[in-house]
Amino acid sequence: MQLPALEDASLTLQDGVATLRFDRDDVRNALTGTALVDDIIATLDWANRCNEARVLVLTGNGSAFSAGGNIHDMRARQGDFAGDVAELEERYRRGIQRLPLAMEKAEIPVIAAINGAAVGAGFDLACMCDLRIAADSVRMGETFLNLGIIPGDGGAWFLQRLVGYQRAAELTLTGRLIGAGEALDLGLLLEVTAADQLLPRSLELAARIATQPGRATRLTKRLLKSARRLELADFLDLCACYQGMCHQEEEHLAAVEAFFRNRT
Repeated sequence: MQLPALEDASLTLQDGVATLRFDRDDVRNALTGTALVDDIIATLDWANRCNEARVLVLTGNGSAFSAGGNIHDMRARQGDFAGDVAELEERYRRGIQRLPLAMEKAEIPVIAAINGAAVGAGFDLACMCDLRIAADSVRMGETFLNLGIIPGDGGAWFLQRLVGYQRAAELTLTGRLIGAGEALDLGLLLEVTAADQLLPRSLELAARIATQPGRATRLTKRLLKSARRLELADFLDLCACYQGMCHQEEEHLAAVEAFFRNRT
């Protein structure tokens, strides 16, 4: 499929690995006041429909992964932060809240390669991904309360599913920044690397995932998401259905034959 037309990000696809780079370093890759939310959603929609895309890597160009909301617009009460209560509610629902819904519906694995600061909605975006790798100099945090606002993009839903309620409450209520080492200890990060090794390591992991059978990978991700909300009996019914589908796929038959060839 043809790559989508993007405004504030650049997308490449090579050997099943799609890489989306945020290109608004002038505002530290803020998600408000830019087209980045639209670009991410367009990329996810494309990836869901593109069988050649097996895994997606998100990263920022410049000093930040994403600074979240544009604080200058917030101060001026303009752009995404203008209007009365009803207008702001509508803008959140039709604006940044489309992002967590789209991320939750992503059919392929998504890796966050966190190159720099990830704060507020930028931190939440990282938490929406399946896997997170960060440079060792990164600082991140759920910083909304420091500005007298709440995680309006759904961050409180994602964070506690990663680190548990108590730790999520502490991070959210204090609004403190944490380094990559602490984030690794908390289980927020899969790995920490030197800055110059961040993208190579992220792409290496993505390439490994991309070698897996594509149809089964997409179904497996659906199962991982479904397991969080289904009772066991219902979940097992879904597993049985998906497994029946996989057993009819050519990629399954090819993988079994490859197993026997490699063993001999």
